[in-house]
Amino acid sequence: MTKPASQAKQTEAKVAAIAQARSIAPEVPVRIGSTPATKFRGNPAIFGRLVEDHDKHRALLAMIDATSPNDPARKTLFEEFVRDVHGHAAAEEQALWSTVMRNPETTEFARHAVGDHHKLDKLMADAAARDITAPGWLTHFAALKEEYLEHILEEETEQFVEAEKTLSEQDQRYMQKVFNRRKKAEKAAATIEKKIALKPIA
Repeated sequence: MTKPASQAKQTEAKVAAIAQARSIAPEVPVRIGSTPATKFRGNPAIFGRLVEDHDKHRALLAMIDATSPNDPARKTLFEEFVRDVHGHAAAEEQALWSTVMRNPETTEFARHAVGDHHKLDKLMADAAARDITAPGWLTHFAALKEEYLEHILEEETEQFVEAEKTLSEQDQRYMQKVFNRRKKAEKAAATIEKKIALKPIA
């Protein structure tokens, strides 16, 4: 079991993740606010690396919310969010959940996380298919934002906690290396699907 990072390390990790998002559109304010407490933030293994991405995504979501309909930064930020989340989710499934799913004690946690990824794919495609310059676009985006924030909260406070119990520190460090390699490839290959959801996404 990994030890929680020091408060300074946790703050440093969060600041670095937000800076990654800010670099996409430096003129857009980042009002991320407080983030849920997690012992994994700042840890030098798979769970700390995943939380780093989560914090970047929290910042991107806040920045998108801060844009106006005709601000070109909205499209830039949204496309970065979608590509980064696609790369993140695919790499997470390959590096972490594929292994965790094989353990009967944690199969259900892994299945739930992967199921959430599919739901998020549909919400991202729905938001991408709509006119991003329309005044009402943020209403559709709000459903995606809420679902994503709920998903990463569950991962950080429940699914990662359970998965960690079955993994050695060596496993976790190896998984981080796999994640970093796969994330780069998966993000580069990611496409932005556009498909309006005709029925509520359950």
